[in-house]
Amino acid sequence: MEQKYSITELAKDYDITSRTIRHYEDIGLLCPTRKGTQRIFNFRDHVRLGLILTGKRIGFSLTEIKEIINMYDLPEGEEGQTSFLINKVQERREMLLTRQEDIQKMLSELDKIEQRLNQ
Repeated sequence: MEQKYSITELAKDYDITSRTIRHYEDIGLLCPTRKGTQRIFNFRDHVRLGLILTGKRIGFSLTEIKEIINMYDLPEGEEGQTSFLINKVQERREMLLTRQEDIQKMLSELDKIEQRLNQ
């Protein structure tokens, strides 16, 4: 028998709010079944929620996350998803490295200004 989760259990497992989970449902990232007004999440929803939160931590938008997750159900399946994700990760890395360089330049400028002001 497949594991079932309430919204409260999912929220507790991932240390997020029920409101966040409802938002992910509203935009189609999670698709629980219903028993009256109660949402019933399955193991797939549990895994998807973990993937959503991982994607958010590394800076993907919810639109990008949805695109990545939904690719698994396409004919290309996991192979297409993997290829797409590799490209997205490379793009994200390049963007972060550029930001890192910009931050280093700004910190260097701040150091120079601070040194001048302290003299």
